[in-house]
Amino acid sequence: MTTAQIGAVPSFIAGQWQTPAAEGGTEVLDANTGELLATVTKEPLDVAGAVAYGRETGQRELAKLSLHERALKLKELALYLNERRKDLYEVSFKTGATKIDSMVDIDGGIGVLFTFSSKGRRELPNSNVILDGPTEPLSKDGSFIGTHIYTAMAGVVVQVNAFNFPVWGMLEKFAPAFIAGVPTIVKPATPTGYLTEAAVRMMLDSGILPEGSLQLLSGSARDIMDHLDYRDMFAFTGSASTASKLKAHRNVIDGGVRFAAETDSLNAAILGPDAVEGTPEFDAFVKVVVNEMTSKAGQKCTAIRRNIVPAAQVDAVIAAIGKRIDERVVIGDPRVEGVTMGALASLEQLADVRGAVEDMIAAGGELAYGRLDAPAVRVAPETDAVAESGAFMSPVVLRWNDARNPIVHSREAFGPVSSVIGYGSVEEAVELAAMGAGSLVATVCTNDAESMRALSLGIAAHHGRVHILNRETSRSTTGHGSPVPHLVHGGPGRAGGGEELGGIRSVKHHMQRTAVQGSPNMITALSGVWHTGAQQSLAGSPKFGGKPENVHPFRKSLAELKIGDGFASDLREVSLEKITEFANETGDTFYAHTDQAAAEANPFFPGIVAHGYLLVSWAAGLFVEPAPGPVLANYGLESLRFITPVAAGDSIRVTLTAKKITPRVTDEYGEVAWDAILHNQNDEIVATYDVLTLVEKENLTYANFEG
Repeated sequence: MTTAQIGAVPSFIAGQWQTPAAEGGTEVLDANTGELLATVTKEPLDVAGAVAYGRETGQRELAKLSLHERALKLKELALYLNERRKDLYEVSFKTGATKIDSMVDIDGGIGVLFTFSSKGRRELPNSNVILDGPTEPLSKDGSFIGTHIYTAMAGVVVQVNAFNFPVWGMLEKFAPAFIAGVPTIVKPATPTGYLTEAAVRMMLDSGILPEGSLQLLSGSARDIMDHLDYRDMFAFTGSASTASKLKAHRNVIDGGVRFAAETDSLNAAILGPDAVEGTPEFDAFVKVVVNEMTSKAGQKCTAIRRNIVPAAQVDAVIAAIGKRIDERVVIGDPRVEGVTMGALASLEQLADVRGAVEDMIAAGGELAYGRLDAPAVRVAPETDAVAESGAFMSPVVLRWNDARNPIVHSREAFGPVSSVIGYGSVEEAVELAAMGAGSLVATVCTNDAESMRALSLGIAAHHGRVHILNRETSRSTTGHGSPVPHLVHGGPGRAGGGEELGGIRSVKHHMQRTAVQGSPNMITALSGVWHTGAQQSLAGSPKFGGKPENVHPFRKSLAELKIGDGFASDLREVSLEKITEFANETGDTFYAHTDQAAAEANPFFPGIVAHGYLLVSWAAGLFVEPAPGPVLANYGLESLRFITPVAAGDSIRVTLTAKKITPRVTDEYGEVAWDAILHNQNDEIVATYDVLTLVEKENLTYANFEG
């Protein structure tokens, strides 16, 4: 623990660390030993000041950077934290987390930064405007068009996190907001907020983050929603009951605050009818269930709470779960060698979980494995003793004779607790899973494609994620309870109805989508992407709009190239002889290119026509500038469409226009997307596509090339 954490856990507000007096604060204990670690103030924090500072300073400083530049800073930050993660482990142990638990929380959070940095630079423009969808023509002559753009929200995002993932929970919300250009205010949960503070302190000490982009509230912030309005977002992770109260705040209902919630859910794992004892699927099922029960001591919003198995397999599943726990799970202080499951986060949490289990037993559940009194824990290598302090709990499995008992589908024991219930048919399994009233994730474990399809599609509308497990994925799966940054994390109903992660989707959650209308020139200027009808500066054939005196766009570096620069070629005739040669050379002897009678019988063709790929190849020959220059490579085509067939005797020409220019922040070159249109001799559009090239920022490589 850092020196700053001894006493009261500090906050970072308006560019300054603020440490209140420790007296009278809420005591925070080591989850394993009961030792006093710190206090968290009960006094109100300057929430209004934090919000104002974020909206003003944070917004201003973040706006100085492009999407790519902010994404690159995430990589820098990830590298910085990665070198210091062991320091965070030492703090994390005090929360009851084992080394593996800490890796999931700390390394997992750092991994989110790496992933979003990569996806942000690969999938987003190097600007602060994101186009959404195709252009819509709004006038017959093309002078008035419409499209949609994304721009950063004008306020802040406040993230309120649960105690179970004090680092990952903070970073998975921070990363997409930061790329979007929206400042973050972090409000961690009291029991483990000291670990969040340690991570935030590292992030700020790195000097990587723009001023005002990250603030921390350690303590009371009950009035936080009072200071937010339509410019802001409130991202909550925690209990469904608390989320409901927050969602009812007047500033959400009437003030337009964006509210996103990820709450507790009664996630299910369904064992398919084919996955009987002795199959790889049965073994994989038991393995994932035990892992979810014991990882983070079961304190995961994605943990498996309901195991829905064929009725004939209930006893076998319970026995197998118990056997695996006996063989592999060692409870104790995670700093002791050999411990695989630590304590719950606090004594209060332990009392809540035990109370929930007692209520479930009183309502009809049977304690099939485990105990509710103090378990034996590892206190030293190879030495166990009954726990006298610390928030330790035995893993617990409950059996239910009535699979539809309401409490098993409505009451969550947020710890190492899971229930096993039996089903009689696939249809009943789907019904039981849906009784959770909305969940974050469910596992479907089967090697039968028909059962998998019926189960997965049956439960999909009730879940944010479906994890399909069988012998093919048992070794490679990222797991039931591990959200990955590429895929959506969230779920309907009880799970909160929100979405987090999901790659670039979550960046856009922190942006406003706006419809814009105007002329092609104005929309091009606004978006930074050339639109048909906007001004062009073409080299090439005067007959088709080019000017011979203009420099060929392939001779221009990114420093010289402008949106709208391009090339217009002359016509080239397509002969039957060339079509036949291409067919013979490539082996593409499809009848439309080789058989006049058959081609004429096809309603799409007037007779023998040129291959689409012949036309694309010839188009390259029409627009390419052959000498070495700043264009380094062609790395693909996008959105290729063949529109009008080209018969023998027709001619084609190409117009190439610089459509989008994306300098790479880490390299001496960037990407240029060129709008390519092929016309025939009648000015009919033959094909459209984008040509993608890599171009030097400065014309350096071949500046003095003499051939």
